[in-house]
Amino acid sequence: MMSAIEGLIRELRNVGIPISVSEHIDAVRALNHVALEDRQAVKDALGAVLVKTGEHESAYSAVFDIFFSLHRDRPLDPVDETTPAPTGGGRGGGGGSFDDLDDAAIRLLLLDALDEAQQPSLLSRLIAAELVTRHAGIQPGRAVAGTFYLFRTLRAVDPGRLAAELVARHTPAQLEPDGLGQRLLRDEYQHRVRDFEQEIEAEIRRRLVADRGAEAVAKTLRRPLPEDVEFLTASVEHISQLRSVVTPMSRKLAARLAQRRRHKRRGALDFRRTVRRAMSTGGTPLEPVFRHPHPAKPDLFVLADISGSVASFAAFTLQLTYALRSEFSKVRSFVFVDGDDEVSSILAEADSIVEATSRINAEGCGVWLDGRSDYGNALDTFWERYGRQLKSRTTVIVLGDARTNYHASRASVLGEMRRLAGNVYWLNPEPITVWDTGDSVIGEYARHCTGVFECRNVRQLRAFVEELA
Repeated sequence: MMSAIEGLIRELRNVGIPISVSEHIDAVRALNHVALEDRQAVKDALGAVLVKTGEHESAYSAVFDIFFSLHRDRPLDPVDETTPAPTGGGRGGGGGSFDDLDDAAIRLLLLDALDEAQQPSLLSRLIAAELVTRHAGIQPGRAVAGTFYLFRTLRAVDPGRLAAELVARHTPAQLEPDGLGQRLLRDEYQHRVRDFEQEIEAEIRRRLVADRGAEAVAKTLRRPLPEDVEFLTASVEHISQLRSVVTPMSRKLAARLAQRRRHKRRGALDFRRTVRRAMSTGGTPLEPVFRHPHPAKPDLFVLADISGSVASFAAFTLQLTYALRSEFSKVRSFVFVDGDDEVSSILAEADSIVEATSRINAEGCGVWLDGRSDYGNALDTFWERYGRQLKSRTTVIVLGDARTNYHASRASVLGEMRRLAGNVYWLNPEPITVWDTGDSVIGEYARHCTGVFECRNVRQLRAFVEELA
């Protein structure tokens, strides 16, 4: 048990979840209050100590399943003697056998199991083990994450058709006439099918752990936390996770920035109150009194490159900065490719960043000529239209990789913006090691900026916003 806990915490730290020594000790102590034979209770107890945010829950669950994997020489669950079990030899390795059944017969058994039980039952787990045995094609000793094994098994299961077959078992007469009952039933069965998919994934993971050990499997299954996923290489699944992270993070950041602004340590010296207080010490000003600070909120202008692969980075940054608009006196957003357009009203009217992005693309915002990046012309256009609106209290943030397609950089325009604005920051989603390579001219722009920052993921974006205020 102790070696499993140590391996669990070590891997969580490798993933990026912060765990202190005291939390390690508290996790061990928490097990004194639960039944160690109850796997779910152990998982909940350790998770209550080690997981601090909801965004880390899925990573914790995956790592826990690796280091506390159910061994094949143990039963999967306490067996209910009233539940009929499949008969036969031991081919499935899960407590029963399906040697005499073909795939069609097993599918009928699976439909019955999913139709009767809201939670995965012993029968559905045995079926999952058998399907993995028949279709995954696991090769012992291979250092793989098991993704292809999962794909092979799910292709044989066909989860989409499975849910449809479950719904089709009910006649229209059994459902609500307005269709609500059918929708609820479909959602319920889709949820059960997803649970079965997770059972298949867990079964593959158990076999990989039994073959190669928990430490080796953890390395191959290691995935970055949502806040560490790079904007430029994020998959569709990662993009979906990032959307769920940015919104709550925006609220936390706004509250933190507001608190920091309210608790600025000192304003200017209040000479009159200092002298008055010094009367009690014989005229010696031992305790200077300062006025309460009233820091002015800056204006924020955000210029985002929405071309090609940096579009997802721009979308999340626009979403975050707009969500923080309460901490700025004014937030104005602009997008560019080879031209420049303001999209503040689009972001304000849209219900989500997905809807705003669709509208920006549909209206062709930021495109002037051929739709290929031209930072020089985009900066020129912004300066001509909006440059005179910059003030000393304005903060300008430029989002982009500074790759100009070998067009003129016109960095001097950025210098004019810096002359009028209070600060000009540049956030670059590319690794710093590739700056100023190829058609990147970030070095030319950096000379006219207050600061240039690498911003490849949500963690770096959050650190910049905290520094900004």
